Amino acid sequence: MSYVPGNITSLLSSPIEHILNANVIILGSDSLADEAIKLMKERNARSVLVSHNGEVIGIVSKTDILFKVMSQDRNLSKVKLREIMNSPILAVDPKTTIKETLSIMDKHIVRQILVSSSGTIFGMVARDDIFEKIQMTTISTADTALSGTPVCIINPKAIVYMKDISAAK
Repeated sequence: MSYVPGNITSLLSSPIEHILNANVIILGSDSLADEAIKLMKERNARSVLVSHNGEVIGIVSKTDILFKVMSQDRNLSKVKLREIMNSPILAVDPKTTIKETLSIMDKHIVRQILVSSSGTIFGMVARDDIFEKIQMTTISTADTALSGTPVCIINPKAIVYMKDISAAK
């Protein structure tokens, strides 16, 4: 993730490739849930991509394992990823803006999206990653303002109009 904090408008208009996570895990559709959860833990990942014959066909998240396996008292070492994966998987081009990516995620009610082009997988982006970048940008702007550097931040809801009564005397 190589985005340098600036302002939120420039962040949202940046290509998604600037904040993607290239740390993706791809497992075969016959791989077991216990292998997936082990790799997710080792690599601090939220999900694994599921492939069949070299093509990504689905995604399994930690939440999927929790709700589709553990909460139903199924054995992690007997559940195949193809049984619990979400498919098809949504993908965006690396040049798609962060704002457009968020819009697609909102429309399809997903928390993660694949970043790929012409069959090449560049990485994944999670909604949390985007919000973290927005927060960093906001904090950076606040820090700049507090350090004395001129920054124009206007909040129309905070504007108060006062009548100057000293001139009336």
